[in-house]
Amino acid sequence: MKFSTEELIDGIRSGNKRLIGKAITLVESKKAEHRTQAEELLKKIMPFTGNSVRIGITGVPGAGKSTFIENFGRLAIAKGKKVAVLAIDPSSSINKGSILGDKTRMEELAKEENAFIRPSPSSGFLGGVANTTFETMMICEAAGYDYILIETVGVGQSEVLVADITDVFLFLKIIGGGDELQGIKRGIMEMVDLIFINKVDQDNLQKAKNTRLELKRALDFIPPKEKGWKIPVLLGSALHNEGLGEIYSIIDEFIDLKKKTGRFNEVRTRQAEKRFEYWVQEYILAMMKRSDSVEAAYIQHKKNASEMVSNPSTEAKLFVEKFLSKD
Repeated sequence: MKFSTEELIDGIRSGNKRLIGKAITLVESKKAEHRTQAEELLKKIMPFTGNSVRIGITGVPGAGKSTFIENFGRLAIAKGKKVAVLAIDPSSSINKGSILGDKTRMEELAKEENAFIRPSPSSGFLGGVANTTFETMMICEAAGYDYILIETVGVGQSEVLVADITDVFLFLKIIGGGDELQGIKRGIMEMVDLIFINKVDQDNLQKAKNTRLELKRALDFIPPKEKGWKIPVLLGSALHNEGLGEIYSIIDEFIDLKKKTGRFNEVRTRQAEKRFEYWVQEYILAMMKRSDSVEAAYIQHKKNASEMVSNPSTEAKLFVEKFLSKD
């Protein structure tokens, strides 16, 4: 059954999870007619967006991201908040399929009336996020969710894309994954706002404390991302709800600081600008390929690149210049 834009908006505003899901599916669709309705929907819900706290959560596979999100989400709900989880699953590069297993892993959170869990395939999009995650957040905000938790695939390479759509960037680390200093990668450290060493127990407590000390020393050599904020490194166990209350309080403290300094709105403005730039590129390419001659040229230059007739970047430049140069 196809729903009108008005029906979807009413469903979003009333917290109807089925219609929220339908709206997200619409936004994720690549069909032209769906894109038109999605754009209309997103435009009309904009006045109801912007009131959530957007939290990105990353870490290597096995760091306990799903367990952390489930128990943190239940904690927030117990404090009277509504929580949306956007769990990004890696798509197969072969058939574009995705396991989408997070909803089954977060069984207790899924039962909560004030929780909404949406697994989305990354569809090959870099950075451990889906290409419409930002727009999906808008729908969840319009539905009145106070916290939006984005669980990435933990790719370890392009976390910058997660940081580019969230207010708080949380890095989960575990002990016993080999060289403890492996977690101290400058690129990640420059983006994180909070570090949580997970799965800490009596057996590895001393090792966890040593790792925390190493991380703090490493952070001393990195310029602060936010003025007046020293990145906390906390120990705990998401499975046993140890340390989650402290994280909840620290996130509130961090958001308050960003709002007082004006950085909160400043960062969100920059994030929206980056989404604009992303969609400009998407729409230019889509419109260019509507022409048969452009499509043929695109296929030929792509073939030259794939067969290494010349450098892929050169072929891209030649293709763009052919149709967008002043000559």
